Amino acid sequence: MSRELVEVFDTTLRDGMQVEGVSATVEDKLRIAEQLDYLGVHFIEGGWPGANPKDIEFFSRARKELKLSTSTLVAFGSTRRPLGKVDDDATLRNLIEAETSSVCIVAKAWDYHVEHALQTTLDEGLAMVGDSVKFLSGHGRRVLVDMEHFFDGYKNNPEFSLRVLESAIMSGATHVVLCDTNGGSLPSEVLSIVDAVKKHIGSDATIGIHCHDDTGCAVANSLAAVESGARHVQGTLNGLGERTGNTNLTTVIPNLQLKLGYACLPDGNIERLTAVSNHVAEVLNRPLNPQAPYVGASAFAHKAGLHVSAISRAKDAYEHIAPELVGNGTRFLVSEMAGRATIQMKASELGLSMDGPAVNQVIDDLKRLEHEGYHFEAADASLELLMRRATGWEQDFFRVESMRVITDEAANGTFTTEATVKVWVGDDREVTTAEGNGPVNAIDTALRAALVRRFPQLTRVHLTDYKVRILDSGSATGAVTRVLIDASDGERSWTTIGVSANIIEASWNALEESLVYGLLHNPAN
Repeated sequence: MSRELVEVFDTTLRDGMQVEGVSATVEDKLRIAEQLDYLGVHFIEGGWPGANPKDIEFFSRARKELKLSTSTLVAFGSTRRPLGKVDDDATLRNLIEAETSSVCIVAKAWDYHVEHALQTTLDEGLAMVGDSVKFLSGHGRRVLVDMEHFFDGYKNNPEFSLRVLESAIMSGATHVVLCDTNGGSLPSEVLSIVDAVKKHIGSDATIGIHCHDDTGCAVANSLAAVESGARHVQGTLNGLGERTGNTNLTTVIPNLQLKLGYACLPDGNIERLTAVSNHVAEVLNRPLNPQAPYVGASAFAHKAGLHVSAISRAKDAYEHIAPELVGNGTRFLVSEMAGRATIQMKASELGLSMDGPAVNQVIDDLKRLEHEGYHFEAADASLELLMRRATGWEQDFFRVESMRVITDEAANGTFTTEATVKVWVGDDREVTTAEGNGPVNAIDTALRAALVRRFPQLTRVHLTDYKVRILDSGSATGAVTRVLIDASDGERSWTTIGVSANIIEASWNALEESLVYGLLHNPAN
């Protein structure tokens, strides 16, 4: 039995770009469009052609470079100006010149905005909508109309808001999209208003919903709209958008498809959701919220020992869906809260064989070290090494004899940092000195120089991030410091941790473990 379709309209490249702190290049927008097509959304709103050089270039390049297989590219604009003519309206002309088969225009559906923002009459407001839709559809375009402030308008003057819908539909619009532009509506209001619209227009046009998240209800409002008859949902990847953001498609799509049984994406494509979400976050340099439903790194992460114990027997005990359905996975977090089941499942995940005493040792070590300031949830590599040591494993790659760091101020006021490390590699004693742009860099450079001749695979290991947190600010400069070091070998990434009142010691401990982990998982060829 085929499932009923709900169209997905993605406006990440237009509305999503209005979020504070994000500025995408044309290249970024093209890459995101490719990802959205790979996901399988029905419409990709590319931007406002003619509004700025970036969007002009985007649509020009999109015509030549974008090879969309499932999605339709949409150009966005507005109705004609008050008392203007469609034939010489620059915005409408730009929409035609964008050469997209579908266009979306914004229309005022709130009488307050028509009279005060546009400073024109309600009749002229209706004519602006009808004339613009007729002009665009007359040029062979499928026309979707975003009814701006529809819910506020309907609450104030339902007769006028419905007349705006009628004007668009009678002029050839295929979709009328009800917009909660200020994001102030609640699900019960959306439910009843969309129901009234559905009864009023019937099947004359597809009803769409476009919500903002100012009350935290954008997803709930979108679901309520679908329940009342909307079959077109607009939103953005990762909820990007002005102020508090738009309807988050990474949440609403699985809710519609997996929970309510609608068809939103092509068969099998919903498994791409997590990967696409992360890809877009990476392109825009805007980290994904780890607690984002469905796609966040913590969405199926379990910390409490009771939960982990239950999941070890039945996965659905604490997971509302199988995470693999959206391309995510189950994670077990190990901390001082961990019980035996957590440790054993983590060991199994790492391919370690741990008996009872080893498990008890890990639990004791975790409680002690996390009390001292360690945080193993954030340091996966250090956790693995700790668990391996509990089984009796000892790293035999190298043994540190001593380490020293000296910082000097030159006559010209510049600082230089020099590190000397003495290590044993087998029966060979290596003593190396290196300069760096700080103590951590100097230590890293010196240690690598001592090891690389015996372990050339270390050339593949690079530090990618260095984070410091003061754990007890009341102790001022004597405070305990937590250092996290991120590293990568090009194929995998890992994090190690060091904690000490001495920031150099904390950094050294994290760095040493990072290199040990890199050698453990990069054996010599």
